[in-house]
Amino acid sequence: MPERTAPVHPPSLDELAAWAEAAYAELPESFRRLTADIVFRVDEFPDEETEREMELESPFDLLGLYRGVSLDQKTGSASAEDVDYVFLYRRPILDYWCETGEDLKHIVRHVLVHEIGHHFGLSDEDMEAIEAQA
Repeated sequence: MPERTAPVHPPSLDELAAWAEAAYAELPESFRRLTADIVFRVDEFPDEETEREMELESPFDLLGLYRGVSLDQKTGSASAEDVDYVFLYRRPILDYWCETGEDLKHIVRHVLVHEIGHHFGLSDEDMEAIEAQA
């Protein structure tokens, strides 16, 4: 089992964003080329509108979110307003880390890749099946 690399203090928004950027940079070039137009953001929590839309019981229930039009749904008539976003939510990620004891950088990478998977039109079930095969 890999040694857990626990930070001494919880990472800030900027530190978590840097970890996400580093994880993204490690992804294959062919993958990054297809995701180059995604805007990545790290926020403390999902906003209230997202909480309502997703019917969350708690803002801690969502570690990340893809908001956009997946590649399988895009048409040639996409407009400038059709920006794709991947959100990572710092406090829920930290809460999950505390509950599970998993490596925090691994969690950040997992959430990032999972949300990018939605950009490709993969469902949660598709991604779970892929992970189970890996």
